[in-house]
Amino acid sequence: MKKRKGFTLMETVIAIGVLAVMLTAFMGVFGPATKTIRKAINVQEADRLTSALEKELSTNRPTSGNSGEATTAFHKAYEWIMESHEENNVVFAYQYRGDPNTLRADGTMTPYLEKDGQAGKDFVVQPMFRRRDNAAFVEDMAALEGRVFFVKMTQLVFSNNAGLTLGEAGKITPPPQPANSPTSALTGQGADGYPEAVIPFTADFYEIQTTDVNFLRPGGKFNPASYPIPMFSRNLAVRR
Repeated sequence: MKKRKGFTLMETVIAIGVLAVMLTAFMGVFGPATKTIRKAINVQEADRLTSALEKELSTNRPTSGNSGEATTAFHKAYEWIMESHEENNVVFAYQYRGDPNTLRADGTMTPYLEKDGQAGKDFVVQPMFRRRDNAAFVEDMAALEGRVFFVKMTQLVFSNNAGLTLGEAGKITPPPQPANSPTSALTGQGADGYPEAVIPFTADFYEIQTTDVNFLRPGGKFNPASYPIPMFSRNLAVRR
């Protein structure tokens, strides 16, 4: 009889079983390490965005959302810090490919939508912070680079016993002023009534698991309340 080369069904089943056991063991050992590495990379990316956040809060841009244009950059920063916990006013942080040859009315680059191109020549990877209701956010998503984060900002208030402590979310409390202070008589509302030149705050960065623009855009299913634990936090300050 002729000898047939190959594996029997039983040998194939055993080989598949051994392979499955090895893959399970591999994932058990290296799976958590992969997750840790990915988290570290995302933290580094969010850390790089903190300086861009301070720069954005000191830049007053014409808005294309539902809220009107702020009077000054300090007014804008005041509103962003106070309202960043609200679902429709959440601040998204991301990077996108911008076309340096074409600028919008707010001074930002239009998205570079070509599939090819050379970084630094045809397009620039631009860090950006926009509120959810800003129409340019949806446009930028077509040229997204990397992940999307969102930021919740909370004022740091001065306590005599503990120094700076975390204030109340969604609220900015003016620090107490001495009776003879020139700023003690301020009666304005919002940023106009804030007596100090600096607002210290904590910026909490949260990683969003998807970059689906229909999920993130106004009216989408994204809800910042579903993310209770920040991925990264940094104490910052904005000046008048």
